[in-house]
Amino acid sequence: MSLGIDEPASADSEPERPTVIGGSTRFVPGQSNDRVTIVNGKVQLGQRLRDLWRNRDLLVLLTRTELKVKYKESVLGYAWSMLNPALVLAIYYMIFKVISRTQQPHFAIWLFCGLIVWNLFNNSAQSSTTVVVGKAGIIKKVAFPRELLAMSTVGVAIVLFFIQVVVLIIFLAAFQLVPDWGSLWLLPLAFIALLVFTSAVSIFLSAVNVYLRDTQHLTEVALMAWFWLTPIVYPFGQLSAHLAKYHLTWLYLANPIAPIAMTFQRVIYNQTSYTNSLHAVVPLLPTYGDGWYAGMIGIVFVVSVCLFLLSLIVFGRLEGNFAEEL
Repeated sequence: MSLGIDEPASADSEPERPTVIGGSTRFVPGQSNDRVTIVNGKVQLGQRLRDLWRNRDLLVLLTRTELKVKYKESVLGYAWSMLNPALVLAIYYMIFKVISRTQQPHFAIWLFCGLIVWNLFNNSAQSSTTVVVGKAGIIKKVAFPRELLAMSTVGVAIVLFFIQVVVLIIFLAAFQLVPDWGSLWLLPLAFIALLVFTSAVSIFLSAVNVYLRDTQHLTEVALMAWFWLTPIVYPFGQLSAHLAKYHLTWLYLANPIAPIAMTFQRVIYNQTSYTNSLHAVVPLLPTYGDGWYAGMIGIVFVVSVCLFLLSLIVFGRLEGNFAEEL
């Protein structure tokens, strides 16, 4: 991808000026050869999608740059992406397994199955709030689909996700646990739905924070509450009976991260209940078959696609004045 490289004009022809409008380059004859960037906030949705696809190489480049900046001059480098969730896992394990003495077997594996899902969403959502503001210099000088800045935070979160999956595999081997191989096909579906939803939220937050700088702090508080509304530290099975009394189960499952986290727990943890010391069966997850989990993931995916398209529309409406606001 080349930016800012103009062919020299011949002596007997008028110089052409490349004008970038909404991600596409056009030449305007009869004018100087200075590059002019025009950010059009009314580019059609279809054109925005095509621009994102055509500039996918730039997305990879931005993701690599974000990773380099994140671990610049760091002694441990990418090892921090393993140590951080491992430390969080150790803290929660001490609180709920050692202090509170939960009887759930292999609680660390259960917890980590949900944490890797949450970390991908949380890391991208928080980073996206400042990504456009932090790249103000690039936005003012170079024309490209600005949505890629927000999506680069998702790319970074994906890399960290797979590093944490390596940690999870090590834990599985240490505890000698085997996932449900027959249901393994649910994980790619859940992962794709998670990526689409995370991208939608990240693009929206990156645009809004340009105008409302309090979005960054509000997002931090909202994500903290969102975490405890997701069955990660505690099992959904312990709440389902209470929610069913008030017919609120559907409202709880309306949280898009909840079905995704439960799918990872169902497949990797491979246990929907356990028997405590009183010989009572403690439910952890819905006992429905793979079809139910696939259906829930399908709903999340469809809703996430709609939110993704809506976020592109909102971003397009707001980006026209980015340069002035930055």
